[in-house]
Amino acid sequence: MRLSRLRLGELAALLGAACVGASLALFWYQTPEGNLSAWATFGPAVALLMLAALVALALVAATLTERSTALPVAAAVWGTLFGLIALVATLVRLLERPHHATALCGGPWLAFAGALLILAGSWQSMRDERTGRYPPASPKPRDLPA
Repeated sequence: MRLSRLRLGELAALLGAACVGASLALFWYQTPEGNLSAWATFGPAVALLMLAALVALALVAATLTERSTALPVAAAVWGTLFGLIALVATLVRLLERPHHATALCGGPWLAFAGALLILAGSWQSMRDERTGRYPPASPKPRDLPA
């Protein structure tokens, strides 16, 4: 496990996962009765945000631990998909105000930034084709047939 394997895309996805995780602890909406959290208003769609954050963490873990590029590339593909889904879900929650909310708090903005970072980081991780961070294979030369 080498931290030098992490590229800009993986670091952005990791930061996005941290933002999404932190946003779930903040208030999302302000109502006349009080503040509402994502857990009270987002319903089952909170799972989409958490899944995007988990896939971003899997991308970072696969990049750090795997010896080949196959699993990190697959994690980047899934991270791009779930990052896009989380971005759309948070955009809907930014535009829609549930329970007669009068104002937005910091939670949805942080979740939107985190989902955008997960999407952009996973996309950049897929685009970055540098394999210099992985040791090259050195098979034994084969004898030519006579």
